[in-house]
Amino acid sequence: MRWIIALLLSVTMARAEGDRPGNFDYYVLALSWSPAWCDAVGEARGSPQCDRDLGWVLHGLWPQYESGWPSECPTSIADPSETLTGQMTDIMGDRGAVRHQWRRHGTCSGLDAQAFFDLSRRAYDGVARPQVLRDLDREVTLPASVIEEAFLKANPDLEPDQITITCRDGGIREARICLTRDLEPRTCGADVIRDCTLDDARFLPIDR
Repeated sequence: MRWIIALLLSVTMARAEGDRPGNFDYYVLALSWSPAWCDAVGEARGSPQCDRDLGWVLHGLWPQYESGWPSECPTSIADPSETLTGQMTDIMGDRGAVRHQWRRHGTCSGLDAQAFFDLSRRAYDGVARPQVLRDLDREVTLPASVIEEAFLKANPDLEPDQITITCRDGGIREARICLTRDLEPRTCGADVIRDCTLDDARFLPIDR
């Protein structure tokens, strides 16, 4: 029994060491298509995000290893203030999303909350969201690769191996872009590049 406890403690300590704040290789900027999230989850939750005509919202800026990622890192840094939380809702939807992203990912950045969310906003503002997708006035069915192509056209410095499009329940859900710690585009790790291969993915318009 003692050796089992010792083994479990050693694994826990190793994981804590591996997930120390600031110890990561690059960021994933995750952009969520708000109409799809609201249709699947948000409206049932009564999220205020779904009362607004939002398109690509900031799901999060995620510290990433070359393989895998840290999560909920132990830190003594204070949680974001209510003022800061409210300021981020214009691009993150609602306060609950802001607080969740801080706990799960921001704590691993090695930054305080203000610096982390300032960096998150810079990353978000640094990527052009294709206007053609905002202009759709009806639901369409399309290959997921069309969404990636739209991002590549809107962001000439972005390459195909630096972005991945995800699907869920038959519809487009997110665009994920890999960035250096200085927010420059970079090649995604093999565990991040998992492009949706659907040829008939649903894509919902902003105004339904």
